[in-house]
Amino acid sequence: MEKRTSKLKSGDKVEWNTSRGKTVGVIKKKLKHPTHIKTHKVNASEKKPEFLVESLKSGKKAAHKPEALKKVK
Repeated sequence: MEKRTSKLKSGDKVEWNTSRGKTVGVIKKKLKHPTHIKTHKVNASEKKPEFLVESLKSGKKAAHKPEALKKVK
């Protein structure tokens, strides 16, 4: 998992699965501390970071674990 985390960075275009299929977006930042996105608590840490991504279609932001994201061109 650490290798995948180190390959992803802010500005990268990524895709992830949703209940409606694949979604494409951009990584806004790497989260290394617990935080909230709207009412959702994100349990990010130094050892288990997550990424804040913004959907290109809807503009909505969400946090995802590195293993849920795939870098795309």
